[in-house]
Amino acid sequence: MLLARPGLARTPDIGFWKLLGSGTGEGFTPRPNTAVYAILATWPDLATARRQVRQAPVFRRHAARACESWTVYLGPASARGHWSGQAPFQPGTDLPEGPVAALTRATIRPSVLLRFWGRVPAISAVIGANRDVAFKIGVGEVPWLHQVTFSIWPDTDSMARFARHDGPHARAIRAVREEGWFSEELYARFRILDAQGTWAGGDPLSALRSKADIA
Repeated sequence: MLLARPGLARTPDIGFWKLLGSGTGEGFTPRPNTAVYAILATWPDLATARRQVRQAPVFRRHAARACESWTVYLGPASARGHWSGQAPFQPGTDLPEGPVAALTRATIRPSVLLRFWGRVPAISAVIGANRDVAFKIGVGEVPWLHQVTFSIWPDTDSMARFARHDGPHARAIRAVREEGWFSEELYARFRILDAQGTWAGGDPLSALRSKADIA
């Protein structure tokens, strides 16, 4: 991952990009999972994204070293906030009636680290038991301080029910707002354009493909 930085910076047509580690279990834990990593990148269009993920040397090296890989191509539908001082996603399409992906990213203030991570196990257990969510993972740039959650839902209604239900997730959101836990945050929603590869030997979106136009 460290050696990928120069290669990504030299990749033609790449926009905003980040190298991300992951957490263990459902992914939403402070313990790192040294077997799972992610590359997030923005591109001018879907054709360029597909071509560079397939052909660019840095992506080919990662694919050659991995025992498994899964790539999801997304179209931003809404975004607010900043990531490293930038607004990386430029919404160009409305949210679909079908499957939707959600990404949240935050820089956690060091003074509230213990309180933040103290709430995470309960949230992880709730989302892990939620039958609506098709895929979920917690990733991040800097362990414990810079955190990202990524999840895929059958539709916006199921995503909203989880977010608004009066449980550990909703209580954590209220604490974030009332106590100012984050020094920077970003929230984005996406259409799912395509997905390739496997995760844990299967296709996380297999149950959703019959409900939407996912390639």
